[in-house]
Amino acid sequence: MAKPASWQQEQISLAYLSAVATRAGATSATWNVDKDGVDVTLKRNHILVEFQMKCTFSPTILGDGETYAFDLDIQTYDALRERERSAAGYLGLVVVTKDVGEWLAHDSETLLMHCSGYYAQIQNLPEVVGQETKRIHLPKAQRIDQAGMEDVFTYAHKRLFGSAGGDGV
Repeated sequence: MAKPASWQQEQISLAYLSAVATRAGATSATWNVDKDGVDVTLKRNHILVEFQMKCTFSPTILGDGETYAFDLDIQTYDALRERERSAAGYLGLVVVTKDVGEWLAHDSETLLMHCSGYYAQIQNLPEVVGQETKRIHLPKAQRIDQAGMEDVFTYAHKRLFGSAGGDGV
C-alpha cells in the first residue's frame, strides 16, 4: 500500500474535476499559482465558476453521516467568498482511499477513477473573525457530477443575470 503524497492528492482532485467538467460540456483551466484561492476555472457558454480543490483519504464526516466537513484556511475562504468576484467561488473535495494503487483501474478499453467529489458554494458566505480556519460542510448530495455541474453553472448565471437563462447554461 502506497500512501499518497500531497502532490498526488492535488493532481487526482484536478483530474477528477477536469473529467467531470468535460463530460458536462465545460472547459477547464488550471492556475500555476492559486494566490486568489483558485486552482481551476471552469467555463461553459461564457459563464465562469472557480474551484479551490482539496483531496483527502481521511475525511471528517458529521454526525448525520451525510455531510463531509473540511477546515478551509481563512485566506482561501475569504478569497472564494468575496462578493465582487467575477466568477462564483466553490470548494471542491475529492475523497480517495489511502492506497494510491486503488485510485485508478484501467485496461485496454477503460479507465475508472475510484474516488468521488463534493462541492460547497463559498460565494457570499459571511466574514469570519478571529479564526484561522472555517469549517465548510459538503453534503454528499452536492456531488461533483453532471447534476452538480448544472447546479453550479445555473447559480453562476443567476448571480450575473438574475435568471436561470436558456438551455445549456
